[in-house]
Amino acid sequence: MPFPRGLLSLEDWDALPEDSSAHYELQEGVLVVSPKPARMHQKAMTRLVGQIDSQCPPSWEAVADFEVLVQAEALPTVRAPDVVVARTGGSEKRAPADEVILAVEIISPGSRKVDLHFKTFEYADAGIPHYWVVDLDPPAPSITVFGLGAPGDGYVESQRAVTGKLVVTEPFPLTIDIARLAD
Repeated sequence: MPFPRGLLSLEDWDALPEDSSAHYELQEGVLVVSPKPARMHQKAMTRLVGQIDSQCPPSWEAVADFEVLVQAEALPTVRAPDVVVARTGGSEKRAPADEVILAVEIISPGSRKVDLHFKTFEYADAGIPHYWVVDLDPPAPSITVFGLGAPGDGYVESQRAVTGKLVVTEPFPLTIDIARLAD
């Protein structure tokens, strides 16, 4: 696929041909390309979607690698979190950030700083109430849970679970078997 030159509008982004050879996102109008995740990452993503989706209330659903419109203005940002919990029956193409209650990123080689720092600001600014970061690296897999703090404060880390189970009450009661993600 020839890469576009210059900043992209949302219409330019939508006009790009489908390409499953890499992972694509749009960051303030800039096309961001990264390698497709490795097998362990994909297995963890699939297993996490299954665990979350089976516990979602009927009006919510967990979806893997689904686009979220984080910023729609002149220089749009479209992210594709590894797991998105969005309202049931929403758009088939992408979810606007105000319909997303939880975004989850699984750290891949080369994504640690983006997932732990940059995306925390983007998702918080977009008003996504909950953000989790899954780290599969040794010595043990972990999930860090963030929730929106006071207006303008961004995310606040509320919990970090290593191995065992992650148990949360927000956005709704969920129990995640962390060890199952990495086996």
